Amino acid sequence: MELTGAQILLESLKKEGVDVMFGYPGGAIIDIYDTITRYPEIKHVLVRHEQGAVHAADGYARATGKVGVALVTSGPGATNTVTGIATAYCDSIPLVIISGQVGTGLIGNDAFQEVDTVGITRPCTKYNYLVKDVTQLSRIIREAFYIARTGRPGPVLIDLPKDVQVSKAEFTWSNEDVTMRSYNPNYRPNHNQLRKAMEVLKESTSPVILAGGGVILSNASQELTEFANQVRCPVTCTLMGLGSFPSHSDLWLGMVGMHGTYTANMSLNNADLIVCVGGRFDDRVTGKLSTFAPKAKIVHIDIDPTTIRKNVKVDVPVVADCRLALQGMLELAKTKYAETDWEGKHKSWCETLRNWRTEQPLTWNDEGRYVKPQQVMRTLREITGGDAIISTEVGQNQMWVAQFYDFDSPRTLLTSGGLGTMGYGLPAAVGAQFAYPDKLVIDVAGDGSIQMNIQEMATIVENRLPIKIIILNNGYLGMVRQWQELFYKHNYSFTSMHGQPDFVKLADAYGAEGYRITAREDLEPTLRKALASPNPAIVDVVIEPEEDVYPMVPAGASLDEMLLV
Repeated sequence: MELTGAQILLESLKKEGVDVMFGYPGGAIIDIYDTITRYPEIKHVLVRHEQGAVHAADGYARATGKVGVALVTSGPGATNTVTGIATAYCDSIPLVIISGQVGTGLIGNDAFQEVDTVGITRPCTKYNYLVKDVTQLSRIIREAFYIARTGRPGPVLIDLPKDVQVSKAEFTWSNEDVTMRSYNPNYRPNHNQLRKAMEVLKESTSPVILAGGGVILSNASQELTEFANQVRCPVTCTLMGLGSFPSHSDLWLGMVGMHGTYTANMSLNNADLIVCVGGRFDDRVTGKLSTFAPKAKIVHIDIDPTTIRKNVKVDVPVVADCRLALQGMLELAKTKYAETDWEGKHKSWCETLRNWRTEQPLTWNDEGRYVKPQQVMRTLREITGGDAIISTEVGQNQMWVAQFYDFDSPRTLLTSGGLGTMGYGLPAAVGAQFAYPDKLVIDVAGDGSIQMNIQEMATIVENRLPIKIIILNNGYLGMVRQWQELFYKHNYSFTSMHGQPDFVKLADAYGAEGYRITAREDLEPTLRKALASPNPAIVDVVIEPEEDVYPMVPAGASLDEMLLV
């Protein structure tokens, strides 16, 4: 069957199971937009900015585990996606971004709305393509989805010139597995390495499991929980790993790192073994590298071999899919090590950790006139019972969510970890709500970061998405202000957000509901009212202007040098 390139693209997306894509039209992609109206199986969501399209596709991917898809035009359309692509790349999120391009005969001639999209995105994509031959298009699309979702996931870009979109070719599709000579990710763990890992765990008396985002990406949360319970090993998570282990477990230590709990940070500093699963030991987790985990041997499980030993010395490397590795270790724990008294071996260590939790719990100073952001998160968790998808912006709002919301399930926290992208949360919530129309989706934002992509309120209202946006409004770029307070002698240089909009009136202007909370006694009833509404809503919560996030490990300090409340 002979089809145009635009038709081949859409037929291929159908074959890949794509049911929704997020995009913004333009001249270099207009032929695809002309065709897409004849494909009702694929819902197209018109965003208000290309960055919003990629973040929405990202939120859809994180919430579902599927590949998210974005469609944009050439030139400024493509360059507007770069922040979203880099966000997904840093957090290993599977995306396929399709960008229009000028005709192949104009490439390199400085044509209108031409940029070297492949060159610009090469450093922040897992792979990218410039399609020059329509007969290769369906193969390229199959490869792009395969690369995006396999191994360590990531974004793949397809740059599609205008003449290729209108050229015709026979449409062919193979249902056989994609094979690529130069790309063969390893999934299965080496059994000898798993035995070594279990041996060092058996010798250990103060072990900790450090779970990262890879546990969620590989759908290994159940295996992680079973394994930790089997060997009675305490668990801490990175920001990206939150939700991979239930916060109500007696083995749960809280988040680790710069704004991690006292117990989690001290556990790594005093452990004799760290089993890192699907994490990469980034600087926000380790603190000062030379003093990180001075007593610990390290077992590192990751599907990406380049991650292992990149930042810390590793005693037992395991290159494998997290779920398969944990399954293998769990099997060993139940067979070869079934007689091991794990409870007895770790009893003293677990008692020490419980004492630390009691002595230094997550808390806050309750003095002041305004609502406390920590209280907002605790109240939100109580109202939702944890049955919600929470997206965040970046900064203090993100850390208060991570510390005080208490996640029990994977894929319920959508946040930009590696790149730290302000403006991520609102469009990510759009993607999550399209993935799960009946779920409660909440974006927790700061008054600074919400303005980065506030235009996506129009997308939310147009599509009648019941997303709730909770703005923790302190009148500052809060996290930068906190650093200026603590390390720059209160020199609040350009972090005061004067002239910001009235968010309640802004909600009304977009056609959403607007609420404002200024008194503590109004917090719970107003939140309950907003969350129960079937309409999109903005809740503007006025919080203490100079409230800080604690604990905090200063940049360059060791994990045991935390600043406490």
